[in-house]
Amino acid sequence: MPRLLVVEDDSSVRSTIATFLELEGYSVDAVASTREALERLGAASYPIVVSDIYLDDRTGLDVLAAARRGNPSCAVILMSARGSIETVMAATQGGAFDYLAKPFDLDDMLAAIQRAEASRLDPADADSSIDDLPSTSMIGSSAGMVDVYKTVSRVAPTDATVLIEGETGTGKEIVARMIHSNSARSSQPFVPVDCASIAPALLESELFGALKGAYTGADRDRPGVLESANNGTVFLDEIGDIELNFQLRLLRFLQEREVRPLGSTRGRKVNVRILAATNRDVQKMVQDGKFREDLWFRLNVVRVQLPPLRERHGDVPLLAHHFLRLYNDRYRQETRLAVSGLKALEDYSWPGNVRQLQHLMERLVLLAPQGRIDENAVQDGIHMTSPRDDPGDTLAGAEADQIRKVLAATGGNKSRAARILGIERKTLYRKLERMDLD
Repeated sequence: MPRLLVVEDDSSVRSTIATFLELEGYSVDAVASTREALERLGAASYPIVVSDIYLDDRTGLDVLAAARRGNPSCAVILMSARGSIETVMAATQGGAFDYLAKPFDLDDMLAAIQRAEASRLDPADADSSIDDLPSTSMIGSSAGMVDVYKTVSRVAPTDATVLIEGETGTGKEIVARMIHSNSARSSQPFVPVDCASIAPALLESELFGALKGAYTGADRDRPGVLESANNGTVFLDEIGDIELNFQLRLLRFLQEREVRPLGSTRGRKVNVRILAATNRDVQKMVQDGKFREDLWFRLNVVRVQLPPLRERHGDVPLLAHHFLRLYNDRYRQETRLAVSGLKALEDYSWPGNVRQLQHLMERLVLLAPQGRIDENAVQDGIHMTSPRDDPGDTLAGAEADQIRKVLAATGGNKSRAARILGIERKTLYRKLERMDLD
């Protein structure tokens, strides 16, 4: 085990920490002042340093700077009974590995030291890299994704209606944007509409518009999305969530390509392409009488089925490095992805699909100890997420199972669950209402 340096001016606390760590098998140099700490750091290189912040005329931040200056890979764990946003920010910006608020359990300190020990650069755990990353937003070279690319390449130049199916987080809107950007309408508007997040009573005015006085609060004429996107593309996400009564209105629009705002007696012709998406099994909804069959036929001219990430694990390295580059650039970081970290990403089941991987990589770029994403950093990052044992018989069943498990993992915290699932909180509420889990 490595030799540790402990810096603590309280003799009883210093003795307790040193004795505890020695009983755990560590060799410990324990000092009482910043002067002694700087002398030790000048004479030897410690892989791990544990230091109080408020010591004497200098602080643990000076110890941190000296330790990192002498050994850039040194993991410094700071502790304080007077933690504040200023000290935590200074510690983080100075490269501290962790920050412990006093009083703490000695086991918590031991866990931090063990994480620091595990994060030390292992010669066998080099940084992973991938040459020639794709520059497009659609990443993946698995057989399932190649099939998606082939369908998109054929249908994009046309005006055909496309239905995009896939679990939450698989990238349905990205596919819709790719279809639009490769069509003759690419210079015209692309307008996404989340049908699940708009109250049924408001969806009609959202899409078709409303005249002044059509309803309480309508103080002016307001064009709908379909008219505003004239000559462009409208993407109807979560199409399986619209009510049966409104489905007939949408069917008529698809047949006539004419919008009639609320309060108006005359229709207006519009020229828009419709792309739709769902994470539900709409074909089964048709069989159950919950979705109009004639609307289904109108929407399902061309179907694109997006595979879940658990069926395309070979794409995880490409996706991970894509998001690593994206967030390193965005946050001006230089975070690296270790081979062990990449393997941990590949071994995970990804119930939240690509969106979950994206959010995890964003957090890890910002928070990974020492700016390096290894196996421990990945496991710490996903410990709230449970793998799904049974993917379910349908897309809706798979989504419901996923939501239940994420809610269980977050103790029922809906805001946190929505973040992990990669959806808006209001969208989660609607899904819970549909699942009778409100």
